[in-house]
Amino acid sequence: MIIVKNLNKSFSGKAVLKNISATFNKGKTNLIIGASGSGKTVLIKCIVGLFPVDSGEILFNGADFIKLPFKEKKDLRKEIGMLFQGSALFDSMTVEENVMFPLGMFGDMSDEEKRERANFCLQRVNLPNAAKLFPSELSGGMKKRVGIARAIAMKPEYLFCDEPNSGLDPRTSIVIDELIREITYEYNMTTIAVTHDMNSVMEIGDNVIFIHKGEVFWTGDKDSVLHSDNEELNNFVYASKFMRRYKELEK
Repeated sequence: MIIVKNLNKSFSGKAVLKNISATFNKGKTNLIIGASGSGKTVLIKCIVGLFPVDSGEILFNGADFIKLPFKEKKDLRKEIGMLFQGSALFDSMTVEENVMFPLGMFGDMSDEEKRERANFCLQRVNLPNAAKLFPSELSGGMKKRVGIARAIAMKPEYLFCDEPNSGLDPRTSIVIDELIREITYEYNMTTIAVTHDMNSVMEIGDNVIFIHKGEVFWTGDKDSVLHSDNEELNNFVYASKFMRRYKELEK
């Protein structure tokens, strides 16, 4: 579980996150939604320590990440897996080498153990025959799956996903959503995903946090997100023609 308390972050004097408090539950897919520029990605970058915060607390199972000594922060980072928006694979490395990368950086396995773990993770994301390929030989959906395999290679307790469906077609997006949900439940991880995709919200939104202009405006789940009386949330949810049509059909 991760708990954020009264988190504030500014850039050049401009407040981006304003007194953010939220709970991200273990074994659940926790989604952060909101319009572009609302502060979603800044929030997860603050949680994982990529951005320093101005004030507040970030509790990983009760331990305040902000106040941890350097060594303990380093140890905690080994428990964090990250799926980046653009997959962030190394073009000069094979798929297998990409998945092995964090094992070499943070682990103490032998080369054979790292290779076995990498190929296990590739099988888990349904890419058993992709080990010797290079990223340039992969589709967008395959790159995302390799990114997930790399993110879970260290058996993390926490999984962060930044726009996991960015650039994917609807069918591939569903595959990625299902994979994130399955892995979250299977390994009982605390998963936090930033998204603006309402299809993802309706499919895997166990816990949904809506951020508007740097503030938490609403929290709930996929079953209640369509029935909220929060005006700003409704403006976001029903912005697309598809969701407006969905609302009309429900009446």
